[in-house]
Amino acid sequence: MILHTLATLLLVSAMTSPQKIEPNVSPAELTHVSNSFHFDISAPLERVAPLFGPEAERGWAGKHWNPVFLYPQPGKDVQGAVFTVQHGPHNSIWINTIFNVPGGRMQYVSFIPDVLVTIVDVKLTPLDRSHTAVEVTYARTALQAAANDDVQALGDSDRDNGPYWKKDVETFLGLKSK
Repeated sequence: MILHTLATLLLVSAMTSPQKIEPNVSPAELTHVSNSFHFDISAPLERVAPLFGPEAERGWAGKHWNPVFLYPQPGKDVQGAVFTVQHGPHNSIWINTIFNVPGGRMQYVSFIPDVLVTIVDVKLTPLDRSHTAVEVTYARTALQAAANDDVQALGDSDRDNGPYWKKDVETFLGLKSK
């Protein structure tokens, strides 16, 4: 609960700083999208769940995923981790608000100042002793009208990521992708 409160305070501070607010734009004019994707992995929850931490994700997510940990040092996958990720010209700030490996639940709040806020929610469910269902939901909100098209485009691509994540995780685990 404390981490949720801290993340909320950081985001509210970033979003309400007087010099950051775009003049004459009502919140109703800012784009918000939420999209999910699902896939199953032929591996048990205890093998799959750790892969959804920011450090472990390096093993399967490719070179574009390169978190730089601010906390903890050295970087590791823990609830409360704070890290940055470079996205083209933007540097996003990430907070790991939930990291419950045994329960199969991870959540991240990410923001690019003056551009957008993203919540990534990962839920893993054991289907049986050797199969795990993965559900990932991205909720994105523009922080200024100039970011509306980018937020919409990211949202449109989010829902299509399931097959890529499935293939990458299965390849990392040495499984045959179906």
